[in-house]
Amino acid sequence: MGTFKALVIDRTDAGQTVSFRDVDEADLMDGDVTVRVSHSTLNYKDGLALTGKAPVVRRFPMIPGVDLAGTVEASSHPEFKAGDAVILNGWGLGETHLGAYAQKVRVKGDWLIRRPEGLTPHQAMAIGTAGYTAMLCLMALEKHGLAPERGPAIVTGAVGGVGSVAVALLARAGWHVIAATGRPEEAAYLKGLGAAEILERSELAGPVRPLGKERWAAGVDTVGSTPLANVISMTKYGGAIAACGLAAGMDLPSTVAPFILRNVALLGVDSVMAPKPLRITAWDRLAHELDHAKLAAMTSTIPLDEVVEAGKRIVAGQVKGRVVVEIG
Repeated sequence: MGTFKALVIDRTDAGQTVSFRDVDEADLMDGDVTVRVSHSTLNYKDGLALTGKAPVVRRFPMIPGVDLAGTVEASSHPEFKAGDAVILNGWGLGETHLGAYAQKVRVKGDWLIRRPEGLTPHQAMAIGTAGYTAMLCLMALEKHGLAPERGPAIVTGAVGGVGSVAVALLARAGWHVIAATGRPEEAAYLKGLGAAEILERSELAGPVRPLGKERWAAGVDTVGSTPLANVISMTKYGGAIAACGLAAGMDLPSTVAPFILRNVALLGVDSVMAPKPLRITAWDRLAHELDHAKLAAMTSTIPLDEVVEAGKRIVAGQVKGRVVVEIG
């Protein structure tokens, strides 16, 4: 047993502290696979954990980081052996189980999937939970029977991580994508990912009507609250919105009118506890369907020692696209 470097969140009477320290391998949590982490990423949830803006962390001390790509170092799990390339998203990593902003983790093998062929560790974490969630949203819309010929698809929070990947995936699938954002100066970025139209966030911020003008047949919502309620009110008959985020709030000031008069569906999408077969399907599709050039265009890379400041920026809405964290 030895020590490894990690970023650790602790709680004192004065509040939350975040610091880099040496962690003893003996302090790793129970699991049947030990992974040497090479890359992680920065999601909105990671930003909330790092800043303490929301109760993401459920035990202290905690190593944050909800995503990892790495190599199996030791395993007693039947599916994995030393040297296997793996990824992990969710399952309480960085919330209730020591997370990925560390050189090593010990986890349950049932949480891991093999890194798909065709994706480097860096690319896998450029996708991360955000991109994997975007694919789950696309799959939910497809399962509902929606296709591009039904009309446009809207993406809210389009400049963010989930939104950026959703724009790229929907555009590749043939949808006319309307990218809603509070950062209209990023129009060129969004159109480069495949957006056909840019919608200013202010158009979704006003009072919610029970029914608005029908404008889109499908959507991926990353923000919740009033914007989602407005999106629902303007969804075409028989359409559906896949909801996966709460950046604008957890409330939903809507009415039942769109659901009972327009047959609109609200599809909840969870990535944290999604069953393994669904995860494997989503990641296999991401490896083949997400344009690598567009993925690179939406991705920046930082070392682990910059993640705390980056976490503040992502919560403040100042981060564009995806951020890969090199663990080192």
